[in-house]
Amino acid sequence: MLTAILITALVTMIAVAMASQQQLNIRRTGNVLDGDRAYVFALGVESWARQILIKDRQNSQTDDLTEDWAVVLPPLTVEGATVMGHIVDMQGRFNLNDLVKNGQASQPDVDRFRRLLSAVNLDPDLALAVVDWIDPDQNVSFPSGAEDTEYMSMDPPYRAANQAMVSPSELMLVKGFDADSYNKLAPFISTLPTYTAINVNTAPAQVLMALVPGLDSGTAKTLVDNAKNKGYGSVAEFQKDVGNLTMPADMATAASVSSQYFLVWSDTHFGRGQLQLYSLLSRSTGAAVTVLERSQGVY
Repeated sequence: MLTAILITALVTMIAVAMASQQQLNIRRTGNVLDGDRAYVFALGVESWARQILIKDRQNSQTDDLTEDWAVVLPPLTVEGATVMGHIVDMQGRFNLNDLVKNGQASQPDVDRFRRLLSAVNLDPDLALAVVDWIDPDQNVSFPSGAEDTEYMSMDPPYRAANQAMVSPSELMLVKGFDADSYNKLAPFISTLPTYTAINVNTAPAQVLMALVPGLDSGTAKTLVDNAKNKGYGSVAEFQKDVGNLTMPADMATAASVSSQYFLVWSDTHFGRGQLQLYSLLSRSTGAAVTVLERSQGVY
């Protein structure tokens, strides 16, 4: 009888374990399905953004924060899911890949990045390490650049990319940067695949200070307010509001009132599934919109 009791207890324990594992597998499968559905709804937000940007280019050749694309999509309930999102003009930011042009440091852009670093209270000389990270050679920029010799001595060791950055977060691998300095810069930088002008209609005050030498924070904030109210129809209009400051010699290519690159942020919930999707879009002059990359959780 004792043996029968032990066998019964053992079988009961096995049955309970199997039932628990089955419930866990069911829950895990449900979570995966909910996550997949949340991703599909995020792609729906991306599709919405593409249509908005196509329509915008058909109606206007300039881009500013008074247009429909700049309106934040509030939380909406759609077929059991909650979706929200917004579009960010990435040319309202400083493109780190502009620092190197044709394999060489672009001095006007280096100067702009130095001013941006100063505007967020970081050491302007950090710009040299970013140039070395992107440029294809192993020549260290004096006095604060860094190439493979510097990075190979770290623990763990690694090499400089020696190519264009693919994500702004890559900056945390560059000598002199950490999470704190990256977070200070993150709202003002991008890593776009081509040389891009700064859209003065969507740039924050710190980026305008980087664009125009000698521009103080008070005037920069006034320019931002002016752009939010009506948007500048041309760079010439923007220059009139700047005043008597000397514009950089390459202003014609450094500034713009229209944009090609936009980032779509989507936040979707379905059941237990939750997803944040970042989609980098490129819009051609003919209004065609292409998805260049997608990332989840962080851009």
